[in-house]
Amino acid sequence: MSQRYDLNDLRELMSRLRDPLDGCPWDLQQTFASIVPHTLEEAYEVADCIEQQDYPHLEGELGDLLFQVIFYAQLGKEESTFDFDSIVHTLVSKLIRRHPHVFPLGTLASRADDKTDDSEAVSARWEAIKQQERAEKAHKRVLDDVPRALPALNRALKLQKRAAQVGFDWPDLHGVLDKIEEEIGELREAVEQGQQADILDEMGDLLFALVNLARHLKVNPDSALRSTNQKFERRFNHVEDQVESAGGDWQQFELAQLDLFWDQAKAKEKGA
Repeated sequence: MSQRYDLNDLRELMSRLRDPLDGCPWDLQQTFASIVPHTLEEAYEVADCIEQQDYPHLEGELGDLLFQVIFYAQLGKEESTFDFDSIVHTLVSKLIRRHPHVFPLGTLASRADDKTDDSEAVSARWEAIKQQERAEKAHKRVLDDVPRALPALNRALKLQKRAAQVGFDWPDLHGVLDKIEEEIGELREAVEQGQQADILDEMGDLLFALVNLARHLKVNPDSALRSTNQKFERRFNHVEDQVESAGGDWQQFELAQLDLFWDQAKAKEKGA
């Protein structure tokens, strides 16, 4: 039977990769900043596996994502700021604190005898606890700790949720829809004037308002757009298949004919 490795082996491997004497030259060159793009890429690959329901490959992608945490832990250890054990301790402590309905005495061993809270009550308590934690960290502004490196759609959603927690929000869906119509009008005006800076600004306002609509509809805007991206890809692939079956020359087809192929793809999906 081949050896089965565990978490301690992974930590040892990471230490060896960063060994100044005989480690990996590439790994030795890395810094916190330089591996951030790899971390983001690995997180998206995990998300892609789940969306594609490619569970046989999910294990490997989760391993790649875990390696990013191990890498950061090694860098922190080398700089004597934190290590893997302190990361785990901080995480467990925070999760116990944020789940008083599960750990009523604030210890990992404590248990709740009677669980009566629903998911909405738990979420509200979670946000209240996080808000208290932010206050203890001396964050003076409501939006201070919304990460700027988040993808734009996700950050817009988090900014709006945070503002809504203090009452800065549309009271109902109608106000959001009216705002979208207003932003479309302002975008039309910017396009007519031909000022690219204004077009960029108004396009951003419209996207922000659409994220607000998604939030009020309880739809994750990033998930919705990713789903539409996949749908567009499927339907465009059908159009391409039809073009290729006719010789592969896109120029011989008018847009109306390409639209017909597109409608065929839509009808095929609905039929399925």
